Amino acid sequence: MEQQQQEQAQKPSLTIRRRIKARPETVFAAWTDSHMLARWWSPHDCEMIDATLDVRVGGSFRIRFKEPGLGGEIHDVSGTYDAVEQNRLLSFSWHWITTPERVSHVTVTFTGEDDGAGTIFVLYHEQFADEAARDGHETGWNSTLDKLESYCAGL
Repeated sequence: MEQQQQEQAQKPSLTIRRRIKARPETVFAAWTDSHMLARWWSPHDCEMIDATLDVRVGGSFRIRFKEPGLGGEIHDVSGTYDAVEQNRLLSFSWHWITTPERVSHVTVTFTGEDDGAGTIFVLYHEQFADEAARDGHETGWNSTLDKLESYCAGL
């Protein structure tokens, strides 16, 4: 058990912090309502295919999106929620259908600012198989979170 904990502690992780100009309830809903999520999810100019969310402890999600252009690659990610705190926290496993043996973990927090108008959003993604996987996810998450910020600003 101790060796497993040491191995997990040595795996790469990333933390992304953002200030989003929307209340925590709005940002949380954007993550937990499949219709809202479908309007902003995916990195770069990828096209959303579908999202199925069962946001409760033990519930699962599946999100599919496609690279642009003809013959674009379809990305398919899923996981299971292990913590859900309304308007405050989501915690879930994360794995791609193409590499199911590579399970990582994501925790996102939503903290209201004192002025009541914004949210301090923190995404912590851990247990990457290697640094290349972490770096690719960092690029993808930042692009996706740019879309989240724009979407929430328009609500």
